[in-house]
Amino acid sequence: MVEIATLLTFALAALASLFMAWAIGAGSSGSTPFAPAVGANAISVMRAGFLVGILGFAGAVLQGANVSEAVGAELINGVVLSPAAATLGLSIAAVLVAIGVFAGYPIATAFTVTGSIIGVGLAMGGTPAWPKYQEIAALWLLTPFVGGGIAYLIARLLRDEPVSERTLIVGLAGVVGVLLANIEFAALGGAGESASLALAAGDAVPGPALVGPLAVTALVALFWALLFWTDTRGTIERGERHFLLVLGGLVAFSAGGSQVGLAIGPLLPLSGDLEIPLTALLVGGGVGLLVGSWTGAPRMIKAISQDYSSLGPRRSIAALIPSFAIAQSAVLYGIPVSFNEIIVSAIIGSGYAASSADGGGVSARKMGLTVLAWVLSLAGSIVLSYAGFRLVDWVIL
Repeated sequence: MVEIATLLTFALAALASLFMAWAIGAGSSGSTPFAPAVGANAISVMRAGFLVGILGFAGAVLQGANVSEAVGAELINGVVLSPAAATLGLSIAAVLVAIGVFAGYPIATAFTVTGSIIGVGLAMGGTPAWPKYQEIAALWLLTPFVGGGIAYLIARLLRDEPVSERTLIVGLAGVVGVLLANIEFAALGGAGESASLALAAGDAVPGPALVGPLAVTALVALFWALLFWTDTRGTIERGERHFLLVLGGLVAFSAGGSQVGLAIGPLLPLSGDLEIPLTALLVGGGVGLLVGSWTGAPRMIKAISQDYSSLGPRRSIAALIPSFAIAQSAVLYGIPVSFNEIIVSAIIGSGYAASSADGGGVSARKMGLTVLAWVLSLAGSIVLSYAGFRLVDWVIL
């Protein structure tokens, strides 16, 4: 029989997790996916906040397992997080993110949560999980260059038009179709596993193993290309705005799949004794993201969409395509990643593609303050969590 003390400590940690989920929804996952669309006047701030909450919840339930398990078990070796450690780590991270939300600066959620869990884990006597840190560091360091670089190239193509703009939009829609066919969903896999549409449907195609997935991928890409070929027959501007909204929705869905793990991951070691299934935790975390998106995201949406670059539909599309690809890569490999870093880097890359005649550009001061906030959030969360746990442990003993 489960002891009352165990239930109380889990309830306390769950409250900290819910607060973290709210802060994430109000901050990175709730604000960044539709920020380029708002900047391009394709959707209002309030409607963007509403949609991102719904889509983020769906992503949390369908794609949240990989990152949740990584945050809960792979960031520190030698120890299992105690209820006190999980509660303290989540609370410190949530407070730091909330400060960023209300101050109008995008604190990197993944940095704060990762740093907090590492800090309390080291304070408990654990050892660093260097292989996992190398994976995380590689993605964090490459994101600004890969995401910003791809966004820059797409924006330049759309501006210079080496081929017709309609052809470029249709081609980019086909690329998005390729990505969609190969991202994994929990609903398509077996028990405890995920699978992509290409793999799940490709098994029914006779022939060598690769024929089925390739055929399904080609069909999905063709469908998306034809969809936007038809949509752009009227006006290119209408098709661009529709494409932009679709991309914002896909990024919002991906944000839920990645960011929910930052909130509920530390609860996984505590839920085993209570036999709480992972799906239940994902639903709870998804609800927290949804509420955060509805109540706190509009402020950050405005900050990102208006303060970083004057975006039009073309540069917004250029920013969201690499953001979607990077986010899904992080979900696939179970790597906690900051959506603020992904989106801001892509916005900056697409902004640099603008000429002075476009009125585009990037605020160097805002960019510098953002990078400083990212660095300080990681270092500060490690130090605060380590010192906080040591202090709590000393007071209790």
